[in-house]
Amino acid sequence: MASASSSSARHLFADSKKRLADRVAVNVNNIGSVSRQIVRGSKTNEILSQTIRDFAQCESAMDNSSENLHKMELIRQHMGYQYESISQNAINLEYIHEQVTAMER
Repeated sequence: MASASSSSARHLFADSKKRLADRVAVNVNNIGSVSRQIVRGSKTNEILSQTIRDFAQCESAMDNSSENLHKMELIRQHMGYQYESISQNAINLEYIHEQVTAMER
């Protein structure tokens, strides 16, 4: 009788062990499914892609702004040269006006 209950206990233990392993496998699969659903639901990939596109556009805009600032600096320098030239010509014009007035007398 001891052997009958012993084999029955072994059979019950093996059956419990198999059911436990099956439940663990089901739970692992469920966790994987939940994780995939969370990733799909969060739209992480789309958000990351949009962020990268926005950053690339900002970089392009910053490059254009830098080029425009450089061009504006060149224009400012040229305007400075023209201002100096106009100022010098205005001084010369006064001198010429005085000479013309003196010649008319």
